Amino acid sequence: MQVTATIGDTHRPLRDKVAAELRRRIVDGMYAPGDRLTEDRLADAFGVSRNPVREAIRMLETEGWLVAQPRRGAIVAQLSVQDVEDLFDIRLSLEVLAARLAAERGGAAAADELDGILRHAREATEAEQLDRLAELNTALHAAICAHSGNAVLHAMMASLHTRLQWVYRQTAAERAGHSWAEHDTLVAAIRAGDADAAGAAARTHVLNARATALAAHAFARPATAAAPPH
Repeated sequence: MQVTATIGDTHRPLRDKVAAELRRRIVDGMYAPGDRLTEDRLADAFGVSRNPVREAIRMLETEGWLVAQPRRGAIVAQLSVQDVEDLFDIRLSLEVLAARLAAERGGAAAADELDGILRHAREATEAEQLDRLAELNTALHAAICAHSGNAVLHAMMASLHTRLQWVYRQTAAERAGHSWAEHDTLVAAIRAGDADAAGAAARTHVLNARATALAAHAFARPATAAAPPH
């Protein structure tokens, strides 16, 4: 029996379009952590009524991008120290594994794709295009996960990419040069098929990114905190 497509099958609800654009603006830094957003302001900015804006705010509040305040709109969320540590704990485990698997399984296809992303990143660096670098950073890590050959790992990392891009964008001005130098080392190890070197490069990269993210948000452990075990 032939199934006839409906409007709902082919058109995204306006709420979803507003949510996607609002999420993009937060990631790109147009709305910074702590900024207050009102339904009226967003409706004017997006050229829509308040209803889809209200629904989009609820969606992004559930996802952790916004903190709603009764009768006062919402504010863009600020990552806490625990948020950053939790995010990078997961990233450390998954990206080290992805890098090792990509080195073992990626072959020439992985090398060609990653080299292409690095080439675009060099161009964006010369043009000082920080938004573009954030997009390419996400693309590089997504490609490594894709070439890991592990669909579950790929899906798990895909769920984090937008949030990681948000963190990267907040530190791109300071971090970009170091980050892409580390990417060069990581991609070289994957290209060589050296799983140990790729895993080590990924670990160094994630730990450096974590330290920069914590410093950028003025997060620090109390001076009296016990030193972590060695």
